[in-house]
Amino acid sequence: MVWASNYSMGVNALFWLTRKAAEILGPSFDLEVIEMHHRMKKDAPSGTAATLAEILADVRQQELEEVIRHGRHGIVGERTQSEIGIHSLRGGDVVGDHTVIFAGAGERVELSHKATSRQNFAAGALRASHYVAARRAAGQPGLADMRDVLGLR
Repeated sequence: MVWASNYSMGVNALFWLTRKAAEILGPSFDLEVIEMHHRMKKDAPSGTAATLAEILADVRQQELEEVIRHGRHGIVGERTQSEIGIHSLRGGDVVGDHTVIFAGAGERVELSHKATSRQNFAAGALRASHYVAARRAAGQPGLADMRDVLGLR
């Protein structure tokens, strides 16, 4: 079985790239996650945005609930070095946009994925099903995630 919060191959590449960038850039970069979805989406932040924040907290060996900052409003004081900002936008028919920002002194790295169709989620699920079938045929059943499917371990 393949268990994943998102079956898009592009989103899973973004997960992997986010982890690598956080490891490379280290704690001197401020971390922000911005996501946008269609106006009918009921939850915020999205599961994908939450997973991105979890990856960032994991790399920094932080408890996400202690460092997460959902948006900002009013006089909130200076940004702390440890916080991870997360911002949710809703409007139109946006399938899903996710950006992770690594903001450092004098430079910024942004990693983004923009889904314009839900077909990419189905394509990833099909790839996952082929992976499961191949593992089963090889006598190696078990639990996997999209990192296994995409060879990102």
